Amino acid sequence: MPDVLTTANGNPVDNDQTSQTAGEWGPVLLQDFHLIDKLAHFDRERIPERVVHAKGAGAHGYFEVTHDITHLSKAKFLDKVGKKTPIFTRFSQVGGEMGSADTLRDVRGFAVKFYTEEGNWDMVGIHTPSFFIRDPSKFPDLIHTQKRNPRTNLKDADMFWDFLSLVPESIHQVTTLYSNRGTPYGYRHMHGYSTHTLSLINDKNEIHYVKFHFKTAQGIKNLRGHEATKLAGDNPDSAVEDLFNAIEKGDYPAWNVLIQVMEQKDAKTYRWNPFDMTKIWPHEDYPLQPIGRMVLNRNPDNFFAETEQSAFSPSHLVPGVDASPDRMLQGRLFSYPDTHRYRLGVNYQQLAINRPISGVHNYQRDGAMTVNGNQGKGPNYGPNSFDGPQQTNAYGTTYVNVALQGDTGRFPFTLTEDDFVQAGDLYRLLPPDEKSDLVDNIAEHLSMAKKEIRDRQIPHFSRADKEYGQRVADAINKRLSQS
Repeated sequence: MPDVLTTANGNPVDNDQTSQTAGEWGPVLLQDFHLIDKLAHFDRERIPERVVHAKGAGAHGYFEVTHDITHLSKAKFLDKVGKKTPIFTRFSQVGGEMGSADTLRDVRGFAVKFYTEEGNWDMVGIHTPSFFIRDPSKFPDLIHTQKRNPRTNLKDADMFWDFLSLVPESIHQVTTLYSNRGTPYGYRHMHGYSTHTLSLINDKNEIHYVKFHFKTAQGIKNLRGHEATKLAGDNPDSAVEDLFNAIEKGDYPAWNVLIQVMEQKDAKTYRWNPFDMTKIWPHEDYPLQPIGRMVLNRNPDNFFAETEQSAFSPSHLVPGVDASPDRMLQGRLFSYPDTHRYRLGVNYQQLAINRPISGVHNYQRDGAMTVNGNQGKGPNYGPNSFDGPQQTNAYGTTYVNVALQGDTGRFPFTLTEDDFVQAGDLYRLLPPDEKSDLVDNIAEHLSMAKKEIRDRQIPHFSRADKEYGQRVADAINKRLSQS
């Protein structure tokens, strides 16, 4: 019999896959020691390389408002059409290492830092509209399966497919990743998504739930599996090179920025949990609405100082943009800045690339690598009577109250047929040649896993679409018969 799973201090763990929340749909609770301990340990596993998003490329540019959405958000950087806000964008791989080839099959990070007059807002997204999991307690495990076997130090198909086959909610993202979208030609030719549901808050403190979409103006361009493999050998830094060269010669890449908008009252009655990161909001239910345009027009002067030391977190918010009850987002609100404090130091936001243009006035002092004069002779405590910075006392400045209801506890998501619907819809949407590529890409990798793992994973494809599952099974059998 396997040993009982415990925390680092030896306490037995009742549920390793579900966070404690306030009610079934409520936000994650800080009292969940196992979640915090698990994430905090995970954040400190690598130094100095990022645990996730290790390899990437960045560029400076601007965001310009093209459509009025002041009825949705009071954020000052959105307050008038034509307004421009400086940004820094970093693209990356999620599971790849610092030396990985740019064309490996992987999710790509898509993070944008908006330097607004009210502080920095970080839109920390990826290049796919859905993700593998919907509870942050599973995130360290997911990433471990994309790294190396702890014994052999090799990438391991058994690890990867063993986890996915035991977490069927991943089927939608697996279908996306193993389509040609999983091997984009380069960063300029891919879309970006907040993927998470975020909140916009207007000057009446009304909440609207939104998803952000960054649509490439260069057009989508993906690689087929064999093309990606060849380019990995010919030029493993092809995406980094493509972005840098385009900007250097003045061919500035751009993205049209759009949002989907859901009224707060609709969230409880929508056919899917709108905060479930494994699902999208169909456009026929919530059409895309244009809001702006992002342009990248300047390469970093120094890769390490800017791209490598840039630090993004979904908890870096501004008035008018807020979080949502999305469990994965709630976990990232803690995990990302915790990682930065470990990787770059407690004063990581004093670094030039991360420093807000709005200025910083608080009572945080000292710590390694203090580079801002330690805020001079001002007091380091509050309240005080020596003209130190004071709170605004203005309700709704940074967030608004949200009513929560329900008992505290761990509320596992129940797997239903709804978890397979969108994967099947995506499969049927693909043209015939891309269906074949998807099946071949899955078969190539899944055939390297053990039979019992294959036998557990293939039925998930069949639940999404019978033809989908049968074609994957046939392609795997053909490969094995020829080996």
